[in-house]
Amino acid sequence: MRRLWLVFSQAVTVALAVVFVLATLKPQWIGSPAGGAPVQLNIAQAPTAASPGVSSSPGSFAPAARRASPSVVSVVTSVAADPKHKGNPADPWFHRYFGDQDGPTSGTGSAVIVSPDGYLLTNNHVVENAGQIEIGLADGRRVAAKVIGTDPDSDLAVLKVALKDLPAITFGDADSLQVGDIVLAIGNPFNVGQTVTSGIVSAVGRTGLGLNTFENFIQTDAAINPGNSGGALVDATGQLLGINTAIYSRSGGSMGIGFAIPVSTARQVMEGLITEGVVTRGWIGVQPSDLTADMAESFKLKVDHGVLITGVLQDGPASAAGMQPGDVVLKVGKAAVANTAQLLNAVAALKPLSAAVITVQRGEQTVSLTVKVAQRPKAKIASRKSAE
Repeated sequence: MRRLWLVFSQAVTVALAVVFVLATLKPQWIGSPAGGAPVQLNIAQAPTAASPGVSSSPGSFAPAARRASPSVVSVVTSVAADPKHKGNPADPWFHRYFGDQDGPTSGTGSAVIVSPDGYLLTNNHVVENAGQIEIGLADGRRVAAKVIGTDPDSDLAVLKVALKDLPAITFGDADSLQVGDIVLAIGNPFNVGQTVTSGIVSAVGRTGLGLNTFENFIQTDAAINPGNSGGALVDATGQLLGINTAIYSRSGGSMGIGFAIPVSTARQVMEGLITEGVVTRGWIGVQPSDLTADMAESFKLKVDHGVLITGVLQDGPASAAGMQPGDVVLKVGKAAVANTAQLLNAVAALKPLSAAVITVQRGEQTVSLTVKVAQRPKAKIASRKSAE
């Protein structure tokens, strides 16, 4: 009996050893624990892209992001505190349109490479009062940058780095943008690294925000957060449409209302700063005001649209051309103007020393005045509601 028990125990031990080895090396030979057929996983796998770096996802914006991203860089600055500056983070206005920032001693933002020779576009508020500026390229290089010029009236600035053969972005056509067009916002939000977000154009020609003297913003719901300022707004092919500038936010983060300066405006400012060191704008010397229905009725005007001239600077270009307080500006050249912002932009686009025909409504008469345009002063007249 004892001999049989030993034989049985040895047989069981050998059998368990065999099962252990098979379970470890060849589990498929054992089958399912319940004794049924072996478990087989049927997983559907999408085919890989035909070429490396080519997206296989239908409707993907990866090609656009891949084309534009190398042209967008991060900006890190050391900033001297200036409590009187309109971009001061302690100002509630600043929080409303730019969200919470770090402190006045440092700042982060973005910039766009616009020339292989090292010129970059960014926002003035990103680099204003900066003691040092460091650029972080998409390939990991970091280099110091210097300010070539700034234009506070449009909140744009041009930087330069001592590098060659940089991946410059391709400029697109912002004037043909339509509400509903797909756009991508590329930048360095919260200094986490380059980020791409997508959305649509929510509106074009946004004015009256009180951000800049000259406003003609593209509004988008693509997520724009603090640190995106100065970055690129591009179309679905990766072409530059605007420079991301501000957000409307109650939380400090994106709420789906972001604003970008159109590339047409940015290019004009950039070329002026690079070639002449200053942005040259037209000026005619008038005090404008939006014409409301109540004003039109009160003054018994024959028009219900246009810009009411409430004051004319003595010996200024408009005064010399015969413009009078009470005139309603209807057109600057061939461009119709319906509000003060449009008049500011239209006049600023005129070349100094050129002659411009300005159409006004005076009482019951429509009068065309030929105005010799002057150069816009830089001093106190540069505020948004001041003489134009």
